[in-house]
Amino acid sequence: MYIKRTAVIGSGTMGADIAYVIANAGIPVVMKDIDANALDRARDHIAGVFQNRVGLGRLSSDGAQERQQLITYTTESSDLGDISLAIEAVSENIDVKKRVFQELDRVLPPLSLLVSNTSALSITELAEMTGRPERVAGFHFFFPAHRMKLIEVVSGNQTSFETLETLKRFAEEIRKVPVSVRECPGFVVNRVLMASMTEVLRFQQETNLPYQTIDQAIVKSGVAPMGPFVLADALGLDVAWEVALTLKAAYGERFDPGPQLESLVSQGHLGLKSQHGFYPY
Repeated sequence: MYIKRTAVIGSGTMGADIAYVIANAGIPVVMKDIDANALDRARDHIAGVFQNRVGLGRLSSDGAQERQQLITYTTESSDLGDISLAIEAVSENIDVKKRVFQELDRVLPPLSLLVSNTSALSITELAEMTGRPERVAGFHFFFPAHRMKLIEVVSGNQTSFETLETLKRFAEEIRKVPVSVRECPGFVVNRVLMASMTEVLRFQQETNLPYQTIDQAIVKSGVAPMGPFVLADALGLDVAWEVALTLKAAYGERFDPGPQLESLVSQGHLGLKSQHGFYPY
């Protein structure tokens, strides 16, 4: 199957980054959200990423303008009628995603592929909301999507071989590195990442060391390019909390992040998106 025109559903930071990646590869993309203001923020974010490439001399101004024109912004599901591949990138909540999948299955052409950028949720469960489970898969980008090369291509119980092969080819076409993953809670990277994050949270609570001290130690040691608290703030603490809950339900208490993450989320301190998380911004 050839992917001619794509859609990204959800215009948060991750959705905007995904739309940028696709347009930068020369492929038309429709960005759809129910919130027109969110679409305006996504447009500004994407323009900023393109302008940064121009400033670094990696793209001409004309080239940036041409690629931005490949993106259509809409609040209407009726604009998805000729889409080959729809990438869902809404909040990490299974009930919200199920409603999105039901709607997309209704409006997309019968042969279109429908994938989720979920970090940890069941692809099989989402596929059951559609009449095309063989054409449903996970297509998990990593933050920030315009820089990170890896994509986890996740198969549900009924995902077809053809769907997986099409998605792997598409990942390469948008200059990413696909890795095939069988469905399990957290897949590969987030299962490892959240195991590390929960241990770091426990350590911080036991020692009361400042977040910055821990982040600096990890970065300077070469263990990771970004400290865990900076990373969590960038990802969104609400997303991290939802993933932690999913993994705790699947694997038990070893994925319990403790009270600190829940407390911050309940106060509306979600990281960069709210200007306050583990750090103030």
